[in-house]
Amino acid sequence: MKNYSLLLFAILGAAFLTACGTSTSGADASHPDKITVDYAFYSPTSLVLKEFGWLEEAFEEEGTEIEYVLSHGSNRALEFLSGGSIDFGSTAGAAALMAKSNNSPIKNVYIYSQPEWTALAANADSGIQSVADLEGKKVAATLGTDPYIFLIRALNEHGLTSNDIEVVPLQHSDGANALATGQVDAWAGLDPHMARQELETDAELFYRNTAFNTYGFLNVRESFAEQYPEAVDKVIEAYEKARVWALENPEETAEILAKEADIDGSVAALQLERNDFSNPVPGDEHRESLKEAGDVLQRSGDIDESLDIEELVNELIDSSYTERVIGD
Repeated sequence: MKNYSLLLFAILGAAFLTACGTSTSGADASHPDKITVDYAFYSPTSLVLKEFGWLEEAFEEEGTEIEYVLSHGSNRALEFLSGGSIDFGSTAGAAALMAKSNNSPIKNVYIYSQPEWTALAANADSGIQSVADLEGKKVAATLGTDPYIFLIRALNEHGLTSNDIEVVPLQHSDGANALATGQVDAWAGLDPHMARQELETDAELFYRNTAFNTYGFLNVRESFAEQYPEAVDKVIEAYEKARVWALENPEETAEILAKEADIDGSVAALQLERNDFSNPVPGDEHRESLKEAGDVLQRSGDIDESLDIEELVNELIDSSYTERVIGD
């Protein structure tokens, strides 16, 4: 019995530490000892933030450590958030909605960009010129990300479903390579990999639709936000500093992106041309965009049909933090 009690105590203790994630509280529990944020090549704002160390400056007085983790896609960022290995994660809005529908404990508190970061791509000699041409073809996509959701919405718009094609599940960079080497017929692309394929392999974006690109969401773990609301404000303040800097310094931002992602400057510049950094406050336009995406994802079976999409969107998006920090 004594050994059982010790084992039970150890299990409960481990569960408690896991629930705390990467941010353990200080002696007075008023601020975290460490904050873990992701950075991503599809989020130039996060790269600017990391480059200049503005988070470290913001939390210097509290002595809070800042740790950066690379997310290769929304699916990775959401895995990190759900597992508690990061506190803030960069994703597409629709990907965050899918995660929320599966009870991921996250909320969106900031918009880092409005991108056209995804489109459907094929090689110039593929003979694919429209979405209808995808029927019976192999299409690479990263499940649980905006490019995958973009693909599903494009198929739906043209009277097709995922059952009419062969979806080849690959991470974004692997999908780009699979297209370049002819292992797939088409690819639901993501920048900067998509921009690189355009410029370096003459891949063609045969279907583009800005409206089907959901916004760049900065998400926070709900438990972190509840315990450290002031820390959330400070992270948003630092992100806002990076956003404004990126707006005012596009060439330098492209240089940072090129260095971090190890891509040519022309590729980085093309990616940045497809990003709008003008509206960081989550609002009605973002809710409406997610409702439209959610309706399609329910019809495709990617979101449980019993869920209320509008309620789900409202649970996900919390504009109060950004409105408090920078206004509405």
